[in-house]
Amino acid sequence: MLKYNKLFLLIIILLSVSIWAKDSMQLARIQYDGGGDWYNDPEILPNLALFANKHIFTDFSIKDKNIKLNDKKLYEYPFLFITGHGNIKFSSNEVIALRRHLESGAFLYADDDYGMDESFRREMKKVFPEKSFVELPNNHKLYNCFFNFPQGIPKIHEHDLKRPQLFALYSDEGRIMVLYSFESNISDGWADFSTHDDPPEVKEAALKFGTNILFYYLTNTQN
Repeated sequence: MLKYNKLFLLIIILLSVSIWAKDSMQLARIQYDGGGDWYNDPEILPNLALFANKHIFTDFSIKDKNIKLNDKKLYEYPFLFITGHGNIKFSSNEVIALRRHLESGAFLYADDDYGMDESFRREMKKVFPEKSFVELPNNHKLYNCFFNFPQGIPKIHEHDLKRPQLFALYSDEGRIMVLYSFESNISDGWADFSTHDDPPEVKEAALKFGTNILFYYLTNTQN
């Protein structure tokens, strides 16, 4: 039954991709101020796109795309990604633009690359002062929507030896607008072997979990 459910969802994805605007299949990285290294490991989104295209038959662009939140073309990119080791700072105009974009149906995935947790939470509180992050339980469907992760989000890099966690900010309608991974560093596992010398099985787990994020985004968060 599970195989048939996945086949049905893949059909939905293929039908959806055929009618979406071309830029909607571009994963875009947020370029922010504050001094943090928003640009680190530029190959990670192209590598994830390549892996996802192979396994869930999507057509994500394998080109790297960076965008500022105050860019007029922001709304052409419904899937946003942010990462880094240091400080994140949004201007007042960027706060307004990001809130408007997310409330309109966009999705933001944030991955703490060890050091951005405090500033990211602070800036997201500016975007949604009335909302708080909620940890996803291990039985949430994101963990088994395509590949199975019964123990929850995998830990790719050790950092402070804390358990890995996955948080979400929900819209008033119950849609995940922001997904945030902490003490896991999934995106480092998408990097080239020459960037991070992780074992193949660790990189595969990271890419599979990233594919789950994209699969969930395509099948559960579209308006």
